[in-house]
Amino acid sequence: MKQSSSLLSKHHILHDILFTIGILILASFLSFSFFHVTRSDPANIALIYNLALIIIARFTTGYLYGIISSLFCVVFINWCFTFPYFTVNFTLSGYPVTFLVMLSIALIVCTMTTQLKKQDKMILEREREISEVEKERIRANLLRAISHDLRTPLTSIIGSSDSFIENYKDLSDQEKLSLVSTINEDSHWLLNMVENLLSVTRIQDDTGTVKKEDEVVEEVVSEAIIRLKKRIPDIKIHVQAPEAVLIIPMDPLLIEQVLMNLMENAFVHSESTAPIDLKITEEADYVIFHVMDYGKGIDEHAISLILKGEYTAPKISDTHRGMGIGLSICNTIVQAHGGQITARNHDSGAQFSFTLPKEEA
Repeated sequence: MKQSSSLLSKHHILHDILFTIGILILASFLSFSFFHVTRSDPANIALIYNLALIIIARFTTGYLYGIISSLFCVVFINWCFTFPYFTVNFTLSGYPVTFLVMLSIALIVCTMTTQLKKQDKMILEREREISEVEKERIRANLLRAISHDLRTPLTSIIGSSDSFIENYKDLSDQEKLSLVSTINEDSHWLLNMVENLLSVTRIQDDTGTVKKEDEVVEEVVSEAIIRLKKRIPDIKIHVQAPEAVLIIPMDPLLIEQVLMNLMENAFVHSESTAPIDLKITEEADYVIFHVMDYGKGIDEHAISLILKGEYTAPKISDTHRGMGIGLSICNTIVQAHGGQITARNHDSGAQFSFTLPKEEA
């Protein structure tokens, strides 16, 4: 570890030395060219070297490179651009002032850039800490939601299967069918949850982003509806989209999962038989997806928590299924795409909307 740190330090020192030399050579070339063409006053040449000092101070570490460069610039201007040429003569009028000004510029810029670099480092460390805290919070919320939501269908499956086995001879064909249907329904619900959890693994852990490709919005929406109708044949969905073909970067499987989760929640939790509206609108930089139901709406106290996976609905019975985990994963997926998801109540029910940027940031 110490060896690696030493090599990194040597690399930075070599980089700073080469960068300083390169900038001074470039400034000297520009100064010679300018002086040869215009025979300008050396004070104008000094402006070029002042700019070089600012660049060196900004992109090197510490004060040493700026101070040494300022000394070089004063001597070099005296040697090359003042008469008699190619002779160092500090007795000329104004040269002590020139030296002090250039040295002051180097020190001031070095001080400012050093402070800025320290502030940038502190900000990056703070953002990294916040990111880690946010990741831990998301993990904790997902685990809490999983433990709550998995228990309900598993309890139902175990109870139904136990009843089927223990009372097989005493059950009518209709009762047997009812128990098997319950087991089948809860198994499909568990499968859906596993698909949600697997969706999160497509999000890169190190960057919190996803691999995106240009996709036609209408095709992604159509595939999501087809997959959802296989799971819920009775669901009714009205789609409204712009006439123009919309193509935006996305992970199609993840966005399909978001749409399916939102539409399934609207069907299951709205307690309404009215069709669900899926409306797609276009803004300058975003495409917005709206999923609207016409049921009982969302508890006002839950709106600010439901997308974070921090809300647990009151337990009504063992067959009650929460929707926090699905919405929490939807939120994670949309944020990984650079968009935002919101929830609100409208006059006749609930509405979930999420945005996807048209182009990569």
